[in-house]
Amino acid sequence: MLKGHLPIWLLTYNMNCILFPENTKTIRDEQQIRHIKEVLKAKVGDSLTIGEVGGNIGKATITQINTHEVLLSDIILDKKPPAKLDLTVVLALPRPKVLRRLIMDMTSLGVNKIIIVNSYRTQKSYWQSPLLERIDEFVFEGLQQAVDTVPPVIAFKKRFKPFVEDEFPALLAEEDDAVVAHPYAAQSWKDYLDSLKSKNNMPKVLCIGAEGGWIDYEVDLLCKHGCTAVSLGERILRTETVVSVLLGYWLAE
Repeated sequence: MLKGHLPIWLLTYNMNCILFPENTKTIRDEQQIRHIKEVLKAKVGDSLTIGEVGGNIGKATITQINTHEVLLSDIILDKKPPAKLDLTVVLALPRPKVLRRLIMDMTSLGVNKIIIVNSYRTQKSYWQSPLLERIDEFVFEGLQQAVDTVPPVIAFKKRFKPFVEDEFPALLAEEDDAVVAHPYAAQSWKDYLDSLKSKNNMPKVLCIGAEGGWIDYEVDLLCKHGCTAVSLGERILRTETVVSVLLGYWLAE
């Protein structure tokens, strides 16, 4: 993922770090060039914060800039990217536009692995969306926002039951925990966290439903294979809100 050619972005986002493939000194991405010229207002001789995809972060000096390319010199990549969260997020495929925001946010927050699954309330048309072919773009946006260079591992699982029964248990080691967010769960997230204090570790897998949430069968199957169902309270929240709220706990660790 994200090796070789980088696509031309169609969306505007914050670039706190300019990323490019390894072994290159030339930036040719139109959105990146526009950001360098119009937002950073950089010129020849100025320094840029840069990152090599999959590698280190550092600085480079602009030696030439025009409409089509930015040439760099004095490239020093001496800073390691931020550590990933020791977390896999299993996400029921939401509306594609929501998925775009979620991929950006989860990438920015440092999620290590994202597994997109089918669910009863996932509309079949979502799997046909052209936005699914642009996942790399959304990952790239999230990386540049967070000044990171290492993309999360992303997988798609269109068959929920076989995934949970055959693959889900392998995501957990013997002592690991997994949770499934469900507004009607008997146990609250707070009580669940209190029960973890003796273990001194956070769950390694977090399962989040899309619009409409999981159905009872899906929650029961996940719990049968290692999950604990937890609720954030009586309020029914958007998927994006649940992701942001819950991932905050991993960041605080």
